[in-house]
Amino acid sequence: MAAQTSKQRLALAICEFLATSTTDGTLTPDDKDSIDVAINCIAESFKVDYTNQPPAAGSQTLLQIYSVYENLKATSEKPAAAPSKSVSDEDKKQAEALKSKGNAAMAQKDYPAAIDLYTQALALNPSNAVFLSNRAAAHSAAKDHASAKTDAEAAVALDPSYTKAWSRLGLARFALGDAKGAMDAYAQGIEHEGNGGSDAMKKGYETAKRRVEDMATEDDAISRGAPGLNLNPGANASANAGMPDLSGLASMLGGGGGGGPGAGGMPDLGSIMNNPMFASMAQNLMSNPDLMNNLMSNPRLREMADRFSSGGGMPDLSSLMSDPNIADMARNMMGPGGPGAPGSNNQ
Repeated sequence: MAAQTSKQRLALAICEFLATSTTDGTLTPDDKDSIDVAINCIAESFKVDYTNQPPAAGSQTLLQIYSVYENLKATSEKPAAAPSKSVSDEDKKQAEALKSKGNAAMAQKDYPAAIDLYTQALALNPSNAVFLSNRAAAHSAAKDHASAKTDAEAAVALDPSYTKAWSRLGLARFALGDAKGAMDAYAQGIEHEGNGGSDAMKKGYETAKRRVEDMATEDDAISRGAPGLNLNPGANASANAGMPDLSGLASMLGGGGGGGPGAGGMPDLGSIMNNPMFASMAQNLMSNPDLMNNLMSNPRLREMADRFSSGGGMPDLSSLMSDPNIADMARNMMGPGGPGAPGSNNQ
């Protein structure tokens, strides 16, 4: 009998693995017929006889061999550790001075300058988690939440016990719409703080948790076709990216649009307060005085309020959302409003 090739031995090992999978609980008895067909096809294609063959890999199974391969591959793919650069006392001193200047720039709300100063400090002492965390705070303040997330993740990887980095990671994830990830970050911060965590960390966790619950409620409302949520997301998708179609809310507000049926009626306050989208908008609006001022100074919204108070009914909300200024304010009202100012409490 001719010696088997490596490929034929591999084919036999695969047949052995498949056959064993039907008896060791990996697959159900219902799968046995399909597995038998597969074994026969492999054996026929590779011209091997699976019956009465010794184990193709000797005493080791194909699964065991593959597990060893995975471990070796994971080890080989790990980036080579960079030669540890010894940071001199002078570099540390200069880096601390740059960090202090960065903190001062943050206090003045000069976020680009703060980012640059923290970057200079990191060039001198790249393994300092505080510098990374502070730069994450500056990025968040500058609304660059993706960069904030990257810096915060690097900071917690360097020093998981530095809890401010967990807080800033939670804030960045929340701002990027990852409420579940924000919950996880705040939970890690609470764990590392000990004693149940600080009030700020717990507030962040609860805010993220509420958002996760609200999203679940919104998803459930969409699946049930609840009013006030966009069930036709194709309309005006490019103009109002990220915004729901508010035209369905007109019925709750007492009218179907400017002069439409029911115009001038009283809003359905019960439906409004039970709508998770309105609840989120109200929460963000009340926590942001600047947003409230912008809202009250918008001429179209003032016109809407005057018209409603005089019994003129509600305007067409879908048309109202075509105004980019109003759409932007609505995004801010519905967007993440994570706890704590991103630039506060820098070290």
